[in-house]
Amino acid sequence: MKLATIASGGSDGQLVVVSPDGARFLAAPAPTLQAALEDWANMEPELRALATRLADGEGNPLDPAQCRAPLPRAWQWLDGSAFSSHGALMQTAFKLPPIETSLPLMYQGLSDRFLGPIDDVPLPSEDEGIDFEGEFGVITDAVPMGVSADEAMARIRLIVQINDWSLRVIAPVEMKTGFGWIQAKPACSAAPFAVTPDALGEAWQDGRVALSLTVDLNGVRFGAAKGDAMTFGFHELIAHAAHSRSLPAGTIIGSGTVSNSDYRVVGSSCIAERRGIEMLDEGAPKTPFMRFGDRVRMEARGPDGGVLFGVIDQRVVRAGGVG
Repeated sequence: MKLATIASGGSDGQLVVVSPDGARFLAAPAPTLQAALEDWANMEPELRALATRLADGEGNPLDPAQCRAPLPRAWQWLDGSAFSSHGALMQTAFKLPPIETSLPLMYQGLSDRFLGPIDDVPLPSEDEGIDFEGEFGVITDAVPMGVSADEAMARIRLIVQINDWSLRVIAPVEMKTGFGWIQAKPACSAAPFAVTPDALGEAWQDGRVALSLTVDLNGVRFGAAKGDAMTFGFHELIAHAAHSRSLPAGTIIGSGTVSNSDYRVVGSSCIAERRGIEMLDEGAPKTPFMRFGDRVRMEARGPDGGVLFGVIDQRVVRAGGVG
């Protein structure tokens, strides 16, 4: 089943059910995705009934320009760093000390807004190291404190595709304070469609998305790393997050930058990783960070070749009123 949120004038948009090919929609019985998540046991059968009608050819044409992020604002956004190849590369290239922990890495980020899939991305300065980070993510049901990883798997309601924007010049400065990121992590973006795990078929494996996330920068292929190389699956990330707190329905948890150990072959999902490879291979980074007017495109194709989550296709622009 595939869900989307279309613009309706309100902050949370209107929830719709979308045909498998993303071309048609029917209005959902719940007004918003958040409302559906909070009453999922009752809403899911009705949503799936609409999905069946759409699969049979019903529905209204869906204009991609109408689509917002599936969950335009969320109670909570928790982003992991679950690809060990990415962390190891960054530590080696930038001569960072190893992180002495066997636990998943995770931070809590801005969640009061997620940019839509084709929204321009306003940022204050080109000098702050504008970078994209292609990720997969999940949206949970309500999760009780102390849930086990096995139990957490059943709390995953939807899977999404995310671009976690970063300002790389600011990030290390904030990290040294020990208080986490504020300025270095502006609003994330999300692809238009949130899908139920069964929609992935065999590509949903042990709490991981076994699909390539293709990334193009200014029309040139930048990377196509696969999402199943996570050291910790999403169910394990959820259990980690819920160790000492319950999670509200509508919590979004990210995988961190999708990365594979053969990054020289498959490419990267962020510029910082590409620069790290260049430091190791050539002694200095050569790939510049993004400038205003640059465009990044991300998509993940399902087993049938269809664009499963839809497409993120965004341009970076100077924030209005910022000199």
